[in-house]
Amino acid sequence: MTTASLDDVVLAQSDETVVVEGNHYFPPGSVNWDHFSKTEHSTVCGWKGTAQYYSVSANSQDLENVAWTYPEPKEAASEIKDYVAFYSQVTVG
Repeated sequence: MTTASLDDVVLAQSDETVVVEGNHYFPPGSVNWDHFSKTEHSTVCGWKGTAQYYSVSANSQDLENVAWTYPEPKEAASEIKDYVAFYSQVTVG
């Protein structure tokens, strides 16, 4: 089971993550969305498409744009559609 956590708060947990470029992407149903708020930030990857970002709040920590997802990925990245990945401020393991 792979878990993403901030301090001791579990943000996501799944046996079915997809690893892309060293990042675990969690299925949307495995994410504790209570800690997430969508931001206006986005980035573009040449082969994955446009990523949309989320800030995460847990245990008095507010991390801006620390999680991302590809709501409409390019065909090469279709397996991670709507899956959520995290920057290194979130512990994944």
